[in-house]
Amino acid sequence: MPAAKPLTVKSIEAIKAGSSRREIPDGALQGLYLIVQTTGVKSWAVRYRHAGKPRKMTLGGFPAISLSDAREEARKALRMVSEGRDPATEKAEQEPKRPAHMDLMPALLDEFVTRHVAVKNRPSYVRESKRIVEKNLKPKWKQKLVKTVTKRDVLKLLDEIVDRGSPIMANRVRALLSKFFAWAMERDIVDASPVVSIKAPSEEKTRDRILTDEEIRFLWLAAEKLAYPFGPVVKLLLLTAQRRTEVSDALWDELELEGNNQLWVISVDRAKNKKEHFVPLTASALEIIEGLPKIKPAEDEKAKPIYLFTTTGKTPVSGFSKAKTQLDGEMLAIARKEAEERGEDPEGISIEPWTYHDLRRTAASGMARLSVPVHIVEAVLNHRSGSIKGVAAVYNRYDYAEEKRAALTAWADEVLRLVGRAAPEAGAF
Repeated sequence: MPAAKPLTVKSIEAIKAGSSRREIPDGALQGLYLIVQTTGVKSWAVRYRHAGKPRKMTLGGFPAISLSDAREEARKALRMVSEGRDPATEKAEQEPKRPAHMDLMPALLDEFVTRHVAVKNRPSYVRESKRIVEKNLKPKWKQKLVKTVTKRDVLKLLDEIVDRGSPIMANRVRALLSKFFAWAMERDIVDASPVVSIKAPSEEKTRDRILTDEEIRFLWLAAEKLAYPFGPVVKLLLLTAQRRTEVSDALWDELELEGNNQLWVISVDRAKNKKEHFVPLTASALEIIEGLPKIKPAEDEKAKPIYLFTTTGKTPVSGFSKAKTQLDGEMLAIARKEAEERGEDPEGISIEPWTYHDLRRTAASGMARLSVPVHIVEAVLNHRSGSIKGVAAVYNRYDYAEEKRAALTAWADEVLRLVGRAAPEAGAF
């Protein structure tokens, strides 16, 4: 067998995850190994013999522990072995005992969200992760130690979620658990992940659903029947073509309502693609915004309103699934009433399922139908890819402001035409 090559930082970073766990020896120091999990997580370990038996001591994760630090720690451990001591045992005795309850799944999931998810992700993803933890994981594994969670446990949980009619949620749970156990391995809480080799329970197909002109009318009329905050949210989703969380989490400080160039500026922190985004506010969008209540935290009368859409003044609106059910019911009721007035059988009327994201696609398609060039539509959507590339992409930071305003105005006028409403006059606010 050829001698192992000394590891380098470059060679370590180039190592990719494989189909099985690997231990790669460091040719520069016998006994030091780089452990590469199938998830791509990398860590250090020292292998040695003590009292005639093979032993292993985990040093920690890479890159938190660098190559040079790992070699230094490994040398210390091997010197202890040469003195007849067992470094793994002594390390365990010196480390403070971790309270047993901290290795229960609920406590560790909370720690994972606080130390990992909340630090590295957008607020909307953090909220969704917390919701998944509270609804799907904690109730199922509230008394389970993390090291006792098996592949069978995970599969059973995912099957139950699929069976209750939520296959896409099962995919989300699997993805979050995969990240959770990778984090736990990196922190040396568990040795392996039970999620490895478990595929997503359901295939997610790219959607191409757009609402018809008649469905747009039903949607708008139904939104008018919904109280704040969901009715205005749905209208702005359709008029602005922005993402759901970008609209639902909108801040009053993001709005520039003075003068003749009213804008909504979505910051880098809130935009999905981490690119600051300028959304021109049309007269129709401004009319909706001007009608919104400004809700402050109840206990702080001097506080400024933060969120456009909130019921507490402290957090953005939630409960979109329930609102969607109500919205679907109102749309269907309107459609059936009109069918009955035409002398048709109302029971034969149905509305094809749709999602909030379909409103964004509907708006984009509507602007294209109004002859808006594709690169302007992409600018409205804040898409990175498309026809604007190279140097042009760098110098178009303002992203075709006037063209976007014209496109959104034309689309808003078209929506109101379909609904049978007159567009408000520009500058009326």
